[in-house]
Amino acid sequence: MRTFADTLRRLLPIVLLVPAAASAATVRYTLDPDHTYPSFEADHMGISTWRGKFNRSKGWVELDKARGSGSFEVSIALDSIDFGQDALNAWARGKDFFDLAHRPHDAVYKGRLAGFVDGAPTRAEGTLTLHGVTRPLELRIDHFKCMPHPMLKREWCGADALGSFDRGAYGLDAGKAYGFDMQVALRIQVEALRDK
Repeated sequence: MRTFADTLRRLLPIVLLVPAAASAATVRYTLDPDHTYPSFEADHMGISTWRGKFNRSKGWVELDKARGSGSFEVSIALDSIDFGQDALNAWARGKDFFDLAHRPHDAVYKGRLAGFVDGAPTRAEGTLTLHGVTRPLELRIDHFKCMPHPMLKREWCGADALGSFDRGAYGLDAGKAYGFDMQVALRIQVEALRDK
């Protein structure tokens, strides 16, 4: 007949594994649109570098730091483009560039987090969908940190990711005939709060 002590000895390893499994669970975070800042740099005929940003974005991140895995999706509102010049903003939204009257209004970058070191990802591997075209895009993550939010008392994570892409590959080749370099530097500064 099995004693209580025998039963406890058999169950103890299982009981001890439950917290470990729970701590390895994937956690979901929602991007804070007021602290997420997609920005870019683009050539102007080799004379200067145009810099701009997008004022509206949204998305989420799912992260399992213990297992070194994660996924993400960031949607960027193209009609919120901001060069700091109204005429240039209107041109970019118009028929000669984004053509938002006939094309999708959002660019979407989604994929997985990779290259984890001490629970922090070092790169984002995914696809960028822009102007109706989807192509692979990898961003380097230079900085990643999580901490308790001092006011909201929930886990708060931030990162700075950067890379580059060929805008001509997305059908956005305005200025190519004039000698514009088609490479665009993309940087996404992001902050996200753990969902309740």
